[in-house]
Amino acid sequence: MTKNQPPSTVPDQREATCVSNYANNTYLIPNTPMRHLFRLTYLLPLFLAVCTFSFAAKVDTVDTYSASMKKTIKAVVITPDSYTTGAELPVVYLLHGYSGNYGDWIRRSAALPATVDAQNLIVVCPDGNYGSWYFDSPADPAFRYETYVANELVAWVDSHYKTIKTRQGRAITGLSMGGHGALYLAMRHQDVFGAAGSMSGGVDIRPFPNNWDIAKRLGTYAQFPDRWEQNTVINLLHLLTPGALSLIIDCGTEDFFFRVNNNLHDKLLERNIAHDYITRPGGHNWPYWNTAVTHQLLYMRQYFDKAQKRS
Repeated sequence: MTKNQPPSTVPDQREATCVSNYANNTYLIPNTPMRHLFRLTYLLPLFLAVCTFSFAAKVDTVDTYSASMKKTIKAVVITPDSYTTGAELPVVYLLHGYSGNYGDWIRRSAALPATVDAQNLIVVCPDGNYGSWYFDSPADPAFRYETYVANELVAWVDSHYKTIKTRQGRAITGLSMGGHGALYLAMRHQDVFGAAGSMSGGVDIRPFPNNWDIAKRLGTYAQFPDRWEQNTVINLLHLLTPGALSLIIDCGTEDFFFRVNNNLHDKLLERNIAHDYITRPGGHNWPYWNTAVTHQLLYMRQYFDKAQKRS
């Protein structure tokens, strides 16, 4: 799909109805002459998949364009089965972590399409160029991922999909680097996003001056301390007022980011900023995030429902 082509929004509508006779392991297709009946004992899993494939979320890999970086950037867009009914839907932007790309979530989270269906929303997985930290980098002008995600990608999605085009219909979350990115972008762009989340997020980058290419994006902490102080999530809380942004934060007790997440939680409490904070046994890994993303999308769905009732 190119940037000039709208995505295909109507899945194949062909459906089959399955009737089974478990007594003799014969699986029959109705309205088929007896001479054409097939014994499908060993093909049943494949056959059932064909019977039900039209009742599932649809996954598109799309080409978007960044004018600020003058390049095409891929993203994954997941739409629920209900998307074909015509109603505008809310969108959750789901960011990957350091060393990942736009395809991480769909490859590593098998239950994500079903969760999209259950919560009846659109999920967009942007590409963060391995280690952008979702900054507009002051050290490298080739990295303008704050502008891309918060402005250019949102505009592209709104122009190509049936979305709710207000902050009440947008949320953003992510894992690790993406957890930092989601809170960072939401706090700095509260006109764009109404809710934000973080899973195992690097919500304070200052204790990690030699890790994960952060110094490539900001310059070294020793040389440019102001950049680090001004671009770490935990120092952006002055941008928030109580009730302005719905927040959910989740981090495992064995995660190397656990302490900085606890610190963020405490500072939010000090400022009377309401938020959900989840901590449970677990580390910095996909088993933890696969559970966490289910909670995050449920939280976002509840935010969208409340926002709709208020409007």
